[in-house]
Amino acid sequence: MSQPAPMITKDGRFAYEAAGDPDATPLIFLHGIGGAARAWRQQLARFSTQFRAIAWDMPGYGGSAPLASVSIAALADALQQFIEQLGATTPILVGHSIGGMIVQKWLAQSPKLARAIVLAQTSPAFGKADGDWQKSFIAARLGPLDRGETMKSLAPSLVKELVGDDPDPKGMDLARECMASVPVASYRAMMLALMGFDQRSTLKDISVPTLLLSGSKDNNAPATMVAKTATFIPSAEYVELAGVGHLANLERPDAFDEALGRFLNSVATKT
Repeated sequence: MSQPAPMITKDGRFAYEAAGDPDATPLIFLHGIGGAARAWRQQLARFSTQFRAIAWDMPGYGGSAPLASVSIAALADALQQFIEQLGATTPILVGHSIGGMIVQKWLAQSPKLARAIVLAQTSPAFGKADGDWQKSFIAARLGPLDRGETMKSLAPSLVKELVGDDPDPKGMDLARECMASVPVASYRAMMLALMGFDQRSTLKDISVPTLLLSGSKDNNAPATMVAKTATFIPSAEYVELAGVGHLANLERPDAFDEALGRFLNSVATKT
């Protein structure tokens, strides 16, 4: 698998990996809470022949500077600053999990700036900050850290809980490596940033080509929820990958790339 050299934006705030012609259409990948820019390396290699394929390290991850205060809105602002640093005009954005939430928030603030978006295994809302399910979700993930576990010690069990049937072994090695390397402070901050997130009211306003992608075995962003979300977005496409859990691009990279490639080709045809 191709391993691009890590890059840093001119302002020194964001680390990222990129491949492909700098003058080609920007295709920007945003990872989830347990991810990293390098989680997208197969996609960077696959799509760099057609696009300027880019994957950022979210603020507080890898070589990217942490935010003073973390929220989905602040992360969306950081995404806009990252795009400006790259000079990326009308990018296509692929957001996984919290990355998809960031894309939704960013698009609500900048509805005309994207060429298209992909919301992969993500949700338009996390719900009320004081909800029982929400508090239970956060407690289950932060409790072990409170009891002295580390991200390295937790990585194998966290990844195992996320995946579906017969995941790709190399992808699972990379998933565990990424999860283990997440700074504890960043993991905590991103988990807490989920609380209260709700973009359901803006789904109807999404006017760019949109793909929603789910996994049939995803317990974090259930396929039924992602499919329902698609019905609120005008002209959205929906794809469900059978047997896949929450880490589609690492579990079944070829199936993920095939679905993404079909959508990107359809966008190119429309434009």
